[in-house]
Amino acid sequence: MALDAPSDPVLSIFSPWPDRLRHSAIILLAAAIALTGLVLLDELLPLRALAVFLCISAAALVPWRLHSAVAKREEEQRHANPVEAPAVSALVDGIPDPAVLLDRAGRVIHLNAAAAQLAPALRKGELAQFALRTPEIITALREAIATTEIRRATYHDHVPVDRWMELIITPVPVPTAFGGTDKCMLMTFHDLTPLRRVEEMRADFVANASHELRTPLAALSGFIDTLQGPAKDDPKARERFLGIMHTQATRMARLIDDLLSLSRVELSAHVRPDTLVDVVPIIRQVTDGLEPLARERQVVIETTVPETPVTVAGDREELLRVFENLIENALKYGASGGRVIVSLEQAVSAENAPEIRVKVRDFGPGIAPEHLPRLTERFYRVDVGDSRAQGGTGLGLSLVKHILNRHRGRLLIESVPRNGAAFTACFPQSRSARAS
Repeated sequence: MALDAPSDPVLSIFSPWPDRLRHSAIILLAAAIALTGLVLLDELLPLRALAVFLCISAAALVPWRLHSAVAKREEEQRHANPVEAPAVSALVDGIPDPAVLLDRAGRVIHLNAAAAQLAPALRKGELAQFALRTPEIITALREAIATTEIRRATYHDHVPVDRWMELIITPVPVPTAFGGTDKCMLMTFHDLTPLRRVEEMRADFVANASHELRTPLAALSGFIDTLQGPAKDDPKARERFLGIMHTQATRMARLIDDLLSLSRVELSAHVRPDTLVDVVPIIRQVTDGLEPLARERQVVIETTVPETPVTVAGDREELLRVFENLIENALKYGASGGRVIVSLEQAVSAENAPEIRVKVRDFGPGIAPEHLPRLTERFYRVDVGDSRAQGGTGLGLSLVKHILNRHRGRLLIESVPRNGAAFTACFPQSRSARAS
């Protein structure tokens, strides 16, 4: 038979309290009544009665406090993760790839610094699937938890740059703080981007090289046949044809060089340069190196750069290629304007972030608006004949765009027909660069 709530009004007052505290309160109440009665009957002095009550209170309440502290400690141990130990954390931290240790329910026990950088939403004690929303990851995680077997998944990450990742979920027995073992899940992430980049680079190189080299190779083959046949004994024709063959061979060499440079940049596109580089001497080096071309085209290069260093996080050789391509294009295609202005300024982006802008402005014929969106495509030319006559490969601006993407920068193109064009390379200025 079930027991009803206490009918005694005195006991009902203490019924919501914990058992030990309720028992202590009842004892103190009874002691207070008894001592009060003795004082009223003059059997006990008030001070002695108070001293006796205090002794009884201490005897009744101290065991309850001790029991409460022990119970609280046991409760904390019961809810604490049994595998959250320094040794386990040290092992996860020592894994070079991003690694996350999960309990059997999929909650995060520990993650290393690489994993925190890869997935900033991961939090200790929270379910990993809330932070890792990629469908391939969630599916593999659920299967691994349900079957306690190894699961693999590959996925494509688009933010902040394109990356191909492989996830391996391995069930591992982990020693607990109580002497046993607990089955956990170790998630490790491997960056497959370099391998994919190599595969794409190989395929793109073969496709692009076979397409673009076909024309100069056909020209070389035709001139060789001519020199071996009708022009065999014609010194003037031989001299003319050899000059054309030299031009075509130079064009092929430059094309191959641009293709290789573009492939190398794409291969490391997911790795942002972190070396601080002063762009001022790079701009001066490029303008000095292109001075002979400027004199040949009768163009004056006006340079406006500060005397103090202006640093960005970047790769020096790649920055050289950017400025070489932009200034050389301005000298070749904007030569009719008579001058090219190269300027450097510190500005603020639309996101209110500080950035460095290097602007190359020419005063040539300009570019029609319909061509502007496609200028950075591979082998895209506004005027094919003029571009090849100038020795262009159609890869210069594409290379500039990819280098700027790797530096987390951007390329701005402005042009009005018959009023020249302006190409601006924008680089984010990091905190360390501003501090320097």
